[in-house]
Amino acid sequence: MRYVSTRGEAPVLNFEEVVLTGLARDGGLYVPETWPQMSKDDIRALAGMSYADAAAVILQPFLGDCISKEDFREMTRKAYGTFAHKAVVPLSQLGPNDFLMELYHGPTLAFKDVALQLLGLLYDHLLGKQGKKVTIVGATSGDTGSAAIEACRGRDAVDIFILHPAGRVSEVQRRQMTTVLDSNVHNIAVEGDFDDCQAMVKAMFNDHDFRDRLAVSAVNSINWARVMAQIVYYFTAAVSLGGPDRPVSFSVPSGNFGDVYAGYAASRMGLPIDQLLVATNRNDILSRFFNTGEYRKASVEPTISPSMDIQVSSNFERFLFDLEGREGAQVKQLMADLDTEGGFAVELSRLNDCIFGAGMCDEKTTLETIRQTLKDSAKLVDPHTAVGLHVADTARKDEKAPMVTLSTAHPAKFPAAVKEATGVHPDLPDHMADLFEREERMVTLPNELEAVKSHIVKNARILETN
Repeated sequence: MRYVSTRGEAPVLNFEEVVLTGLARDGGLYVPETWPQMSKDDIRALAGMSYADAAAVILQPFLGDCISKEDFREMTRKAYGTFAHKAVVPLSQLGPNDFLMELYHGPTLAFKDVALQLLGLLYDHLLGKQGKKVTIVGATSGDTGSAAIEACRGRDAVDIFILHPAGRVSEVQRRQMTTVLDSNVHNIAVEGDFDDCQAMVKAMFNDHDFRDRLAVSAVNSINWARVMAQIVYYFTAAVSLGGPDRPVSFSVPSGNFGDVYAGYAASRMGLPIDQLLVATNRNDILSRFFNTGEYRKASVEPTISPSMDIQVSSNFERFLFDLEGREGAQVKQLMADLDTEGGFAVELSRLNDCIFGAGMCDEKTTLETIRQTLKDSAKLVDPHTAVGLHVADTARKDEKAPMVTLSTAHPAKFPAAVKEATGVHPDLPDHMADLFEREERMVTLPNELEAVKSHIVKNARILETN
């Protein structure tokens, strides 16, 4: 298995190199050169497997010969053995043909755990094999940071620096990051929005001297392994609902396009999917694109679903690569237009045959959806899941196809919004019950690239040994 950059100018890499590299050196994102295929019989054979064993089967082709089947199966069993629910990502039924996929049973109560618990083990294996260390730099709109920190805390071969927008994540999200006091963990609150944080991370990757000096790697979904690990739950959910013998639809709360892109990857591998609905809050660049063909930035507006407060969706470039016939030069031009002109457009007719649909949910409707879901189904959901549920209801085409909404976070991560909607204060699980009493450690820095880089250089342990 080989990986190519979406901009066509970076070296072709194997899986090991892609995991440790993150962003391609030409500024693009790595994708598989070809999509591995699963036949209907292969998909049917997943029925009855544990989630960990299904993950080992589905993902092994992406590894090439970098990791043996035995070693990788051990990794998946260890990664998913940490989850609070035996099914790892269980389905719950809301209505006759409507389901929630509960992705919040990992250690930090969000869907990012599904990928990052595995990625931490991949780092251990690959770095141990090479005898190397890395400096992980990532940006978070709320959930990636805590999941990445939990996966990397205390590891001798890894320093992790996570940037988050100051005052623009929930208090639970912030404290899940800042109360981890391991010496290899560094939290940076940036006086800007998530897009500013994400732009800084990309700039650091594109500063090749800085990147090489610190051996910078990524845990954001710019790292292919993050997206890869999320492919699995589309297969397992579909098989539970009759796939591959009937198509299943998914509604995915989306800001950075990584989670929904994993569903697209599953479809390219052979999973029959009726619709992939991109569900956005009022920061709706993605839903506008799929409904108009225009991809144009606007200012980021704070919402009660802050993990989706994004206007530049990193993983969208991966889909654009396929949309443009895998012509890297064309993708590079479009991304340049995004930087210089604020956006670009494609002919809407080119999207007619794709499986994507899209919709937007405003603040009032988000709160009403939380309230109504509790009333109708006795299920408490967080605001991001509510956005997905609303779009599942308004944008689905075929009522006969099961609709699975991805429930991306535990409601206790967003207690203020949930209580406003329902009057119910969602409690944190026992292992986090003292979260608000724990000591915090972070540094607040201005929205200036050089200030952030200077802080990382000052604190990166890798420089002490070079």
